[in-house]
Amino acid sequence: MPLICLVRHGQASFAARDYDVLSDLGRAQASVVGQELARRGLRDPYLVAGTLTRQRDTARIAADAAGFQGTLHQDARWNEYDHLALLARYAPSPDKERSVQDLLDHALMAWMKDPERTEGRTWAAFAEAAVAALAELPAALGRGRDAVVFTSGGLLAAVGGALLSLPHEGVIALNRVTVNASITTLVVGGSGTTLLTFNEHAHFAGDRRGMLTYR
Repeated sequence: MPLICLVRHGQASFAARDYDVLSDLGRAQASVVGQELARRGLRDPYLVAGTLTRQRDTARIAADAAGFQGTLHQDARWNEYDHLALLARYAPSPDKERSVQDLLDHALMAWMKDPERTEGRTWAAFAEAAVAALAELPAALGRGRDAVVFTSGGLLAAVGGALLSLPHEGVIALNRVTVNASITTLVVGGSGTTLLTFNEHAHFAGDRRGMLTYR
């Protein structure tokens, strides 16, 4: 049965002029997750990334570290939502007593409940696009081949929520704890696609504990 590994991008440049750039730590995380993917002995992995810079760069660094030789395919349906746009629309007033994560949780819930479009789409459309992209992957794999998708935390939460039939609160809880360069594993079988693991990050344990980040 094909395995699909969904990899969150390495740490981006939070609070910098261009968020969509891997930090130095993010690049190191990408290399480590590549080594972890190599250890798993994936079968001729089909590589996919969103079109965001941090996703594509994570994919390339990880593929180099893993020794993967295949073409990197790109699909914008794996792109993250614009968290700055969400905060501006749903949490516009700075609140020094609330963390950025709390404000983002609030903004996400508001977006999920809002029937109007934000960034040109609703939450439902965002999540449905990710699920559709996932549903198309098995046809590209055939027998005896696995896949690695380099994406973002919001997509991982949306896909996990869809596979587990979670309410909005559950999706937000998944989004909150997703680790940079973590691995979520799915298996494709006769009954469809099943979630095996979510947010694996043991490759950042022990001596690499200092590399563990969430944002």
